[in-house]
Amino acid sequence: MISLIVAFAVGLGLTLFGTPHATTVLVRLGWAQQIRVDGPQTHHVKKGTPTKGGLVFGLATMIAYFAAHLVPGTPITPSGLLVLFMMVGMGLVGFIDDYLKTHRQNTAGLSEGGKLIGQLIVVAAFVPAALLWTNGQGQPAATYAISFTRDLPWADLARWGPVVGLLLVGIWVAVLALGTTNAVNFTDGLDGLLVGAAITTMAAYVFICLFQMRQSCAVSPGPACYTTADPQDLAVISTALLGSLAGYLWWACRPAKLFMGDTGSLGLGGIFVALAVLTRTEMLFGIIGFLYLIIAGSSFLQRYWFKLTKGKRLFKMAPLHHHFELLGWAEETITTRFWIIAALSSAAGVVVFYGEWLLRAGLLS
Repeated sequence: MISLIVAFAVGLGLTLFGTPHATTVLVRLGWAQQIRVDGPQTHHVKKGTPTKGGLVFGLATMIAYFAAHLVPGTPITPSGLLVLFMMVGMGLVGFIDDYLKTHRQNTAGLSEGGKLIGQLIVVAAFVPAALLWTNGQGQPAATYAISFTRDLPWADLARWGPVVGLLLVGIWVAVLALGTTNAVNFTDGLDGLLVGAAITTMAAYVFICLFQMRQSCAVSPGPACYTTADPQDLAVISTALLGSLAGYLWWACRPAKLFMGDTGSLGLGGIFVALAVLTRTEMLFGIIGFLYLIIAGSSFLQRYWFKLTKGKRLFKMAPLHHHFELLGWAEETITTRFWIIAALSSAAGVVVFYGEWLLRAGLLS
């Protein structure tokens, strides 16, 4: 528990007290936000706000994670490093996108194809490492099965052999990663919206990781135990990010002193994907991250409805939060209500996770 406290405190302290200094540096570098011409008129006052704030909480999370491992008995594991890899890898794709926007002084960053290729490269490195890199007990970080609250026996993708299984897992994780990272990216549209939602997501994963640690088959064998590799280290990285986001939110809420940019939103998406895969909760993330799902869905529906009806719009503007802005809702109102949705969906995910354990343990009739 001491390592968790250290991870949270260091992450919180670094972003809470370090963000103003980081903002000064970002301003000097000229990394300022560009605003969509067709966006809500109220957003034009935000032009010039420093961006790439994802560097702040990303770096704080990494420092907090390694600081927590100075506590005796807290080894660094493949699982923890893989989560960091996904954050850094996806964040790097976002950084390139952000850099092109600030360099060109417009909202055109990486092309959709370029961003897709970058994300697939990260996934292509993550999947084999997660399946083949073992910890001190010889246990790989991930398995070949699709999971809900744990691996689904009927969804073992290695039944056709390890090579085909590796390919199928790669396709599955690629779909999961592309959907999640882009959904999280769509959510980053109002001051503090994504940060507040991500805090509730990470709180859910702190609980899941800690519960899996307490109910690990190595500690408490039985029909309801978990075979997750390195749940303690996954709890440490989750807590480190939770603390970093909490401190960052102080500066990101309206009026935001800086924006996380794609550097932050894609980096967060990468962490969510890694945690879902490594905690065996891939499909459960659809409940925990329901807010991201509906926001991404609104953009998807808007695009294809526009094409299908030859120019008609389903929403006044997509993603969904901009639709409510154009209906006259205050930005603070939208953000707060979306935070409530994120908190409720995270809580619902935890309830489903815990309920499945109760059923399997025979404690719920």
